[in-house]
Amino acid sequence: MRPIICVDMDEVIADALGEHLLRYNRDFGANITAEDLRGRWLWDVIPPDHEPTVAQYMLTEDFFSVLGVFPESQRVLERLQSRYDIFIATAAMEVPSSFTPKFNWLARHFPFIPTSHIVFCGDKSILRGDYLIDDNPRQLERFERTREGEARREGILFTSPANANVTGFRRVNNWLDVEKTFLG
Repeated sequence: MRPIICVDMDEVIADALGEHLLRYNRDFGANITAEDLRGRWLWDVIPPDHEPTVAQYMLTEDFFSVLGVFPESQRVLERLQSRYDIFIATAAMEVPSSFTPKFNWLARHFPFIPTSHIVFCGDKSILRGDYLIDDNPRQLERFERTREGEARREGILFTSPANANVTGFRRVNNWLDVEKTFLG
């Protein structure tokens, strides 16, 4: 049996933050950059009265369909498939209306990932992989908890502005780092 790598979608292969910033800056005449968020979530830097508008972005029909693809993610994931079983695991339960748009985005940008290897979930501790590449330390902590008789699983932190100060996980900064980590 080949090792299994589970890969988060938002902020690992899909640039959701870039789309959030684009819409926020357009709607509020702001100029917030990813660098402005270093060590903070978008919610930490916007006024509270802007939060309802920002929360609605992911509920719009086109949000997930226009997300950019992280550089090298397609090429590296396709290469990884030669040695690993790759699953895309996205916490879609946080935005249930995102199922179809996320599925369509994955089909368009990652057609080499079998549909049977796309997992929509909430809590990623349910995943049975050997590795989880995710930008959210909360999901990595849950994933790494092992059950009795289960092999140790490793969460790998994919760098994003919000997690810049997080420690305690192996970190990859981009898809070239992922390639080096798993393929040498």
